[in-house]
Amino acid sequence: MAAVLACGPHAVLSHRSAAELWGLVEDREGLIDVTAPNRRGRAPLGIASHRDDCLPQVDRTVLNDIPCTGLSRTLLDFAGVAPVWQLRRAIGEAEVLRVFDHRAARALIRRSRGRRGVARFRLVLDEIRPQTKRTRSEMERLFLRMCSRFELPEPEVNVSLDVGDRRLRPDFLWRSASLIVEADSRRFHATDTAFRRDNWREQRLQLAGWRVSHCTWEQVERNPRELAETIRGLLQLQSPMGLYREI
Repeated sequence: MAAVLACGPHAVLSHRSAAELWGLVEDREGLIDVTAPNRRGRAPLGIASHRDDCLPQVDRTVLNDIPCTGLSRTLLDFAGVAPVWQLRRAIGEAEVLRVFDHRAARALIRRSRGRRGVARFRLVLDEIRPQTKRTRSEMERLFLRMCSRFELPEPEVNVSLDVGDRRLRPDFLWRSASLIVEADSRRFHATDTAFRRDNWREQRLQLAGWRVSHCTWEQVERNPRELAETIRGLLQLQSPMGLYREI
C-alpha cells in the first residue's frame, strides 16, 4: 500500500506484485511493481514504476484494501515480464482459486493489441483451452474429421435421446455399441453446478444402458490418434447392458 500511495493518485499494484497479491505466485523479494497514469521521473526507492495513461476502470480493483490491477490485467502484465512456464503456473493457480474468467481474459486480449505480453498470454490460453478458439459446430466437424481420418464409424451428433422423463442431447453417440462420448469443456463443466448436473446426467444414461466416456477438446485437437484408438477400443467392447436395452 505504501508503494501505491508513493506513486500518486490512481496508482495500482501491478505485474508480479499484483500476481503475488492475488495468490498466483509465491512470495518474492525485489522491487514492488506499481502502475500509475502520467508517471514521470525516477520512481521512489524500491518501486518498479510502470506508466499507463489509459488504465480503464474495468482493469482496476481493490484486493485486501490495496488498489491493484484486476485479475485478467494482472495476468496480461505478468505475461510481459515472466517466462511462459511461470505464466502457465499463474493461470493454473487462478483456475484452482476459481477466480479466472476466461471470457474476460479473451476480451482483454482483443482490446490490448500491440501491448507487451499479449502474444504470450494468448498462446498460453490457446494451449490450456483450445476449444475457445472454435465454435461448437467447428469442434464437431473436427471430431468427425478425426473419425474419418482414423476410420472410426461415424457417430450421431447431438441427437435427442429420451431418458426416463428427460430429453438429453449427448455429444457423440454410437447406438450399435451403446457408447456415448461427451466432449468436456472446462469453461462449461468446471463449476459446482455443472459438476452435479453432469453426474446426474451420466447416472441416468448408464441406468438406461449407455456406456459414457469423456474426452477433452485438447485431445481432439492435439492428440487425435491416441483418442481415436481409445474410442476404437471402447467400440469393440460389448456393452454389458446393451442386450437389455432397445436400441
